Amino acid sequence: MSTQYDSDSSPAANPGTSDPALAELSQQWQSLADQVRHHREVYYYGNPEISDAEFDALLTQLQEFEDAHPEAVTGPSPTTEVAPAPPESSPFRNVDHQEPMLSLDNVFDTEQLSSWLERTPAKTYLTELKIDGASINLLYRNGVLELALTRGDGTTGEDITHNARTLSDIPARLQPSEDFPVPEIVEIRGEVFIRVEDFAKMNAQRQAEGQKMFANPRNAAAGAMRQKDPAETARRPLRLICHGIGAREGFTPASQHAAYEALAAWGLPVSPYTKQVHSAKEVLEQVAYWADHRHDADHEMDGLVIKVDDTESQQRLGTTSRAPRWAIAYKYPPEEARTRLHDIRLGIGRTGRATPYAVMEPKYVAGSTVTMATLHNPSEAHRKGVRLGDEIMIRKAGEVIPEVLGPVEDARSGAEREFLFSSLCPECGTPLAPARGDDADWRCPNTRYCPGQLHTRLTYIAGRGAFDIDALGEKAAYDLIHSGVLPDETGLFSLTEEDLRRTDAYTTKSGALNKQGETLLTTLAAAKEVDLWRVIVALSIRHVGPTAAKALANHYGSIPDVATADVETMSTVDGVGPIIAESVRDWFAVSWHQEIVDAWATAGVRIEQDVTEQPSADAAGSIQADLLAGLSIVVTGTLEDFDRSSAKEAIESRGGKATGSVSKKTDYLVAGAKAGSKLTKAEELGIPVLDEAGFHKLLSEGPGAGDAEED
Repeated sequence: MSTQYDSDSSPAANPGTSDPALAELSQQWQSLADQVRHHREVYYYGNPEISDAEFDALLTQLQEFEDAHPEAVTGPSPTTEVAPAPPESSPFRNVDHQEPMLSLDNVFDTEQLSSWLERTPAKTYLTELKIDGASINLLYRNGVLELALTRGDGTTGEDITHNARTLSDIPARLQPSEDFPVPEIVEIRGEVFIRVEDFAKMNAQRQAEGQKMFANPRNAAAGAMRQKDPAETARRPLRLICHGIGAREGFTPASQHAAYEALAAWGLPVSPYTKQVHSAKEVLEQVAYWADHRHDADHEMDGLVIKVDDTESQQRLGTTSRAPRWAIAYKYPPEEARTRLHDIRLGIGRTGRATPYAVMEPKYVAGSTVTMATLHNPSEAHRKGVRLGDEIMIRKAGEVIPEVLGPVEDARSGAEREFLFSSLCPECGTPLAPARGDDADWRCPNTRYCPGQLHTRLTYIAGRGAFDIDALGEKAAYDLIHSGVLPDETGLFSLTEEDLRRTDAYTTKSGALNKQGETLLTTLAAAKEVDLWRVIVALSIRHVGPTAAKALANHYGSIPDVATADVETMSTVDGVGPIIAESVRDWFAVSWHQEIVDAWATAGVRIEQDVTEQPSADAAGSIQADLLAGLSIVVTGTLEDFDRSSAKEAIESRGGKATGSVSKKTDYLVAGAKAGSKLTKAEELGIPVLDEAGFHKLLSEGPGAGDAEED
């Protein structure tokens, strides 16, 4: 824990000190303190200039400096302050909280969290998601809403009661219950936020109306609560989650958890993701769980808050000047970051799609440093309105490719430049064009010989979802193409040792075949015997992934039969449909595509289904496209036979809808290991819960069968 400095105990400023070294340290401290205060000010009352992670790092730097050089602190420190006081120019009146509304101290790794847990032992902890929204303090007197305040500096907040009354989640009057009568006075602390889904809809509507889009849900929520006109606040899809209580009279909950039960009984929303745990080990398990499931929540979250549950222990532990000692926030690596756009380039995919991507100043986000982010397609890039030299917001969620969210328009200096997309393929110079009139993507029509397309096709062919060929990575594929050994993929399975000796990737300095070359020849020979569906995947037919490939392989039994199949008939095959059927027809209509199939067959690649294979029920084409029609299914936790994408694919191929959050509209919850809060919510709502065996039965026999497997 960093050293805390109260405003009345900090060393007095002494700019005239005779110690030059101390004077320099004091100047460094003042510079850091000024930076922290400035960025905290614009975060609460303006437009943030740096990301949350950058601010956290700056505050940590100041705390560490104060720990190392306490003698350099020459006045009140922002490390002891909750937040900046409301600005003098504020249109809202300032009102004191009944009880200080403090902030939270942060930790950023499990070692720091474990240290806090050792210092703060408890029989029961409460874990809850840290919502990325705008804090609010609601004062109820005899059950009637009297006042709503912003956090302000923790002592004084701005009166935003007129805006708070527009939120449907904030009741004008609390509802008493037998277990929880309404107290005379109670301050209720919470977070105003916008759900991810609602934010996307709101921004789309604003774009359609020609209005400026919001950078993120937090800014939109915070700005809404400080509107002069409550009608503008009411237009935004604001929600509330309550996460604490302040002053109270006539109400003495024994625990934080009991306080939440009271809030819910009074008609206030509390988080469905809160959980009681009983050891430091369980706390760390919750931290790990939510690191993997942070997108399961219907709102943005940037951390997990851990609280000592027992209120008597909370009172004993007390607070510092800015935060309670009985609570801590574990902050996850940021998924959004701000950086500068240097260039926009085009990448060419295996089907010829030209994807614009941003080249940026390196930025650490979601656990890794990124220098590039996708803009999806030229139309999307134009819609987002990014310019060269812009400050931009990027997002990287888990393993998803980083994407550009949009420009930080307020940071523009006027020196930024519009970007004009080239109409030529950057790999081969062929003019780019949409495949169809309504296609948002531009494509390079030089499909066979464009080195960019061939390179991505080769690495795709070698991938685990297709032939799974060892020793054929990106660099080796590039070498095979640019050495002239493989002008296209027709000759892949006919490669010889003599061919590989013409490359750098597969030879020693003396020109002999190296170990990587030997591995390639061995795995190419083994790959000729893979299942037929993998061969179909490797053909790079647009829209044909593993599910469709398995359906085609098991319905038709051979690639020649797939090639000659009638489109209307193929579109009725379970797991295929009209779009995929047309794509398959179009692929085989290209003469050189048939050359690939013929060349691979001549080289010994199996292009017919092995009669000894016994395909699974799913693969054998027994999928009923409407088996789960009209059903909304949520999958949570870890399953043995499915990852998230394959479970979603299995549901949607049967006509069902795979959703990410549990609601009253959910028909089934499939719960694997470590199912967490979604399971709790489903049980509370009375939604049928299936284990993995029940899920398999649901997929094969429909909802009647699944019901029999409910827990």
